[in-house]
Amino acid sequence: MRNCWTIAAILIAAWNPSALVAAEAPRAELVAKLCGDTTAMGEAGRALTGLAQDGSPDDRRWAAPLARAMIDRKLTCDAGGAVLITGEGPQDAVTRAPRTGGERDRQPFLSLRNRALFETAAATLQLRTATDVGQRAAALRALERQTNGLPDRLFEIAAEEESDAGLKAQILATAQAAALNSTDPAKRIGALKRIAATPDRRALAQIRPMTADPAYAANPEFKSAVDAAVTTINRGILTGDVLAALYNGLSFASILFMAAIGLAVIFGLMGVINLAQGEMIMIGAYVTWLVQEGLRHAAPALLDWYLVIAIPIAFLVTAGIGIALEAILLRHLYKRPLMSLLATWAVSLFLINLVRVTFGTQNLNFVTPFYVTGGVPVIGDFIFTWNRMFAIAFAIVTLAITWGLMRLTPLGLNIRAVTQNRSMAACIGIPVRRIDRLAFGLGSGLAGLAGLALAPIYSVNPQMGQNFIIDSFMVVVLGGVGTIIGTVVAALGIGQINVLIEPLWGAVAAKVIVLLMIITFLQWRPDGLFAIKGRRK
Repeated sequence: MRNCWTIAAILIAAWNPSALVAAEAPRAELVAKLCGDTTAMGEAGRALTGLAQDGSPDDRRWAAPLARAMIDRKLTCDAGGAVLITGEGPQDAVTRAPRTGGERDRQPFLSLRNRALFETAAATLQLRTATDVGQRAAALRALERQTNGLPDRLFEIAAEEESDAGLKAQILATAQAAALNSTDPAKRIGALKRIAATPDRRALAQIRPMTADPAYAANPEFKSAVDAAVTTINRGILTGDVLAALYNGLSFASILFMAAIGLAVIFGLMGVINLAQGEMIMIGAYVTWLVQEGLRHAAPALLDWYLVIAIPIAFLVTAGIGIALEAILLRHLYKRPLMSLLATWAVSLFLINLVRVTFGTQNLNFVTPFYVTGGVPVIGDFIFTWNRMFAIAFAIVTLAITWGLMRLTPLGLNIRAVTQNRSMAACIGIPVRRIDRLAFGLGSGLAGLAGLALAPIYSVNPQMGQNFIIDSFMVVVLGGVGTIIGTVVAALGIGQINVLIEPLWGAVAAKVIVLLMIITFLQWRPDGLFAIKGRRK
């Protein structure tokens, strides 16, 4: 029954013209101030800003055009009130009914001080009423420069209603910065705790100037809060830096492993120093790009999945090139290691220039699929990026497949037998020549997969393979020729050491230091970490 009376009262109020007039009274009063003197205009500007926080959605939508009209001088005042010039024609400023201006209408003129007030009001109302994310973001950028004097809960309420996650985070950050400069010590201490909860260098840049604030010396509680926040943020940044170094090192190690595993198979089986292995990596990346462009024209809906679709294609193309190279050129040079070294170098130069003539020397543009886009902030400035995670996961899958192939299949058994003793393997009936060819194709195919994994995170151009060939040989030699576990351990070690040294002394010094460490280690263990006993004679 009570609900029925409530609904009836609402309906009566809706049909009662006097109730509507009462609702419009504050609006008429505000419009009158817009047409008043300088002091009244200032009060109207502050009232419009207050509506941005406390007004109803209808009030905010009503007020937003007024603030902008005062700035753009699209409001005229006359004896009947004010007329708002809109895209739909002149309207009464209070009722928004169509109306033309009177005979003695005039335009209110804003002083510099009042203009700043109305610009703030327009931005606050735009932040709360605009339907376009870009317009709300523009309003937030305008308010970031003038947070003093804004309603206390404006940003908090705007963040609660914001649907865009990125803009919501920006609003919350602005709210924290505004609270940090508040005159209320309790609000400042609360802001310090909230900012310290996300410890990164941006937070440190916000809080460190607080040590020069007069309140830092005058208020012991504020000083304690600032010191605690700085300590928490420094600890978070250090933790984030350590995790970022480990993650980047693991990512670099996965790329090194992908680049070196094929070389380990070829070098371990046939003793051929294949200087064209880096170009197999480059060809794998170019095949991936061709698959992407093919999907762009033939099946645009599958464009995001070009990395997955390119896996078998990149492997088969590079494996086919490797088999052809072995059959046409290298099989004649097995007894002449220096000639095979020069021949693979010549092949490397030929492939580089062939790709340069065909595709040009510029870096290729790759579409970034949604599953390798962005990342997850963890702590400090460490972001768990999906593109590096893709390379790591791809390397793990490749490791598992390669291990299974070498340990669980007849081909792997034959490759291991030929690697350990080629003559004995031939004596027991293993087709050594065929195994050589297949192993060369397998090693080249694995290099092609490395190029595919590099495509989302590395610059793809004709020279890209040259940057990996030296590191790949270091991994193979350090790990022990022909061993998978040795390749994995050596890639992890070289990758992590490189990433740890680079921030201290630069990339070139890191390469030199790693090379010296490997030379020193090989003086102690010439066969590497995991040497195969009875290796190929």
